[in-house]
Amino acid sequence: MSTSTAREPAVFPPNATDTPGVSVRRTVLPAVAASLLVPLLAACGAEDGGGPQAGEKAGTAEITVLAAASLTDVFEEAGAAYEKEHPGTEVTFSFNGSQELASQVRQGVPADALVTADTTTMDGLKEDTGDPVVIARNRLTIATAKGNPEKIGGLEDLSRGGLKVVLAAPEVPVGRYSQEILDGAGVKVKPVSQEPNVRAVLSKVELGEADAGLVYVTDAAAAGGKVATVAVPDAQNAVASYPAAVLDGSEHSEEASDLVRWLTSPKAQKLLRDAGFQAP
Repeated sequence: MSTSTAREPAVFPPNATDTPGVSVRRTVLPAVAASLLVPLLAACGAEDGGGPQAGEKAGTAEITVLAAASLTDVFEEAGAAYEKEHPGTEVTFSFNGSQELASQVRQGVPADALVTADTTTMDGLKEDTGDPVVIARNRLTIATAKGNPEKIGGLEDLSRGGLKVVLAAPEVPVGRYSQEILDGAGVKVKPVSQEPNVRAVLSKVELGEADAGLVYVTDAAAAGGKVATVAVPDAQNAVASYPAAVLDGSEHSEEASDLVRWLTSPKAQKLLRDAGFQAP
């Protein structure tokens, strides 16, 4: 399994052969000895798509999954577990903000499955995906510098003068959720920056470039002791849903479908629960 994690919007090369984890068809020339029927038929089958794709080992399917940045840690673990159970399949993940993943799908970036951090983004891609299934849910928390030196106690403190607060951009799911809960609490915040994904928000807090930020519970947990957290009560919080779907343009739709189904299995669900995600 390999991963491609981006904190900034991914830039894909114009040629698919330059993109790690993306396969292109290989054309096999007919055998020199035209009288040898089997090699000739094998060559023709490869030209029609029957042979392995460039970069793939014979008998191995390489599937590419576009996934929300907040799934980075748990999906790396889940991918390894899936490959162990499915020795004929290799999984490559590309992580980014859901809005950037949607843009990649619309641009035709080669991939096999998509997992976003909201249903809104997935619903906007109905013409490009199969039927989605929600595999997990999440909630938000306030991440602060280690030890919470600014003594932040709740959402209302985020409007305090002089406090440096960072949020995700409004087109990012976690950015929309953040604005939703701030509006619901009647809290006005002027962020010092708006980031392209939740991991970028967390990084700003970890590096001391912000006093606080709204992130998913799971991302704060993955940071370990690098940040402190202040819980957002359920009554003020938002629930993020993570739908997964096979992309219509997949070269390996059968394997991609199997992976999406596996993400709802007890083994995958345990990995998600252990990482702090809630049941779908």
